[in-house]
Amino acid sequence: MATTTPSTARRRRRGLPFSGWHLFLLPVALLFLLPFAQMFLASVSPAKELVTFPPPFIPSRFTLDGFVGLFTDSDVLKWLLNSMIVAGTAIASHLVFCSLAGYGFARLHFRGRNVGIFAIIGTIMIPVQLLMIPTYILFARIGLLGGLGAAIVPWLSSAFGIFLMRQFFLSLPRELEESGMIDGANRLQVFLRIVLPLAKPAMATLAIFTLLGSWNDLVWPLIAINNPDAFTLQLGLANFQGTRRTQWELLMAGNVVATLPLIVFFLVAQKQFVATMTFSGLRG
Repeated sequence: MATTTPSTARRRRRGLPFSGWHLFLLPVALLFLLPFAQMFLASVSPAKELVTFPPPFIPSRFTLDGFVGLFTDSDVLKWLLNSMIVAGTAIASHLVFCSLAGYGFARLHFRGRNVGIFAIIGTIMIPVQLLMIPTYILFARIGLLGGLGAAIVPWLSSAFGIFLMRQFFLSLPRELEESGMIDGANRLQVFLRIVLPLAKPAMATLAIFTLLGSWNDLVWPLIAINNPDAFTLQLGLANFQGTRRTQWELLMAGNVVATLPLIVFFLVAQKQFVATMTFSGLRG
């Protein structure tokens, strides 16, 4: 005999095949989708229409001149590769370092643990702009300025990543780890074989946030990188904006290219993202 949940029964009483919240969420989703639609339509618009005021939302004709010019008149493929290197390294290092640090603060007992985690969380409140000058001086002294390493090193770890992983590890029952230790596994084996497989939702969420931050980072690469061969995608696209003329067709096409990997990555990892927000204690 089929059973009906209370939410299903309420929808049937209202005569709706879906939740009533969808009537509110659908217009909100369309509102958030509007800028992306405008960006895409601008990328396939003729260059002359983009400099008119106001620019038409739907172009009079569709053209791929912006994408052709992007891939022929610029080093967008090199910029894209550099951004992939920065983002890939950032994701891998975050998953390793933040998982180890988060597990240590969640499970290991050592002197100064509470002070340490509060100090790490406190760094999140410091504006990034205050750290740019001392970071620039530090990187200049160790010889990291100018190249791609200047964009990679700041993204090796983060206070938010440590906090996120710690919160997720605290939500896991200790009995799982204790059963592994009873079977003869040490702390590292328990972490690798028991804890990490259960932490896939949190790691997927951390990967999403790290990708968003490292992929869209512009201000620090703009300060620290002066070698055109080491330009990231965002830094390269910024060159399309000048004091006298902005190449809107190339800029819009570049923004489409820069946005697509983020959308695809989020669609792949969105279920893990929702699971982490549910169980890690970060939900509102």
